[in-house]
Amino acid sequence: MAAGKEIRTKIKSVENTRKITKAMEMVAASKMRKAQDRMKSARPYAEKIARVATHLAYAHPEYKHPFVIARDNVKRVGLIVVTSDKGLCGGLNTNAFRLVVNQMKQWEAAGVGIDVTPIGNKGLGFMQRLGASVVSQLTGLGDTPHMDKLIGPVKIMLDAYLEGRIDGLYLVYNRFVNTMKQEPTLTKLLPLSKQEDTEEASLKTHWDYIYEPDAKPVVDAMLMRYIESLVYQAVAENIACEQSARMVAMKSASDNAKNVIGELKLVYNKTRQAAITKELSEIVAGAAAV
Repeated sequence: MAAGKEIRTKIKSVENTRKITKAMEMVAASKMRKAQDRMKSARPYAEKIARVATHLAYAHPEYKHPFVIARDNVKRVGLIVVTSDKGLCGGLNTNAFRLVVNQMKQWEAAGVGIDVTPIGNKGLGFMQRLGASVVSQLTGLGDTPHMDKLIGPVKIMLDAYLEGRIDGLYLVYNRFVNTMKQEPTLTKLLPLSKQEDTEEASLKTHWDYIYEPDAKPVVDAMLMRYIESLVYQAVAENIACEQSARMVAMKSASDNAKNVIGELKLVYNKTRQAAITKELSEIVAGAAAV
């Protein structure tokens, strides 16, 4: 029964693995609810400030911030890539990396240089293996993102844009659709683009503001809040996607382990029955010989 002992050992090993994946599934489900609530509560603010910032592109104030001035000759761009710190979340990070690689190939084909700011340990490792130009980084965010940690690496990109070292800034993250679906998304942060939808197309000649006390500090502060809110929202969305993808992946792993255990038990029972049959045959043969 040496083979039977090996099968029993495999069954025990798979059962232990299933206990771990089941526990991870329950932990991810608990964290997913909190991450979804945080993400949904941040969405209205992010959408509203993005709309106000877009209206500035239509306005004609006495002060034009560099963030709203389009540049004709784009020689170098900045790319902020939001990923998870940990793995075991299915193809979440792989889908985002595929989008990043395709976009980087298009820029390189056009002769555009790329500076990268990875947020998340997985993104940092991928960019280092890719040989990308990493100008800033952020890892170890945890389950709750904090703005004071996020704005430091992002400000390096904003300073590079203001100084003219990059001519555009883009953001890649996973957008939460539902528990089973997460979409990798590429968003243009700078310069602010004019969104020609029906309402704004009809009102684009009417966007004007009265600033008190002065346009410069108001616009500067508002556009900084705009960048902060979009980056924070992207990180919150990605964390919600990470927990959802991990819960689904661990559930799939637990189900697969259950199937493997069933198949191993079937093989074990067949092996045990064959051994019993062999022993009975030997006993019967011995008795007949006597």
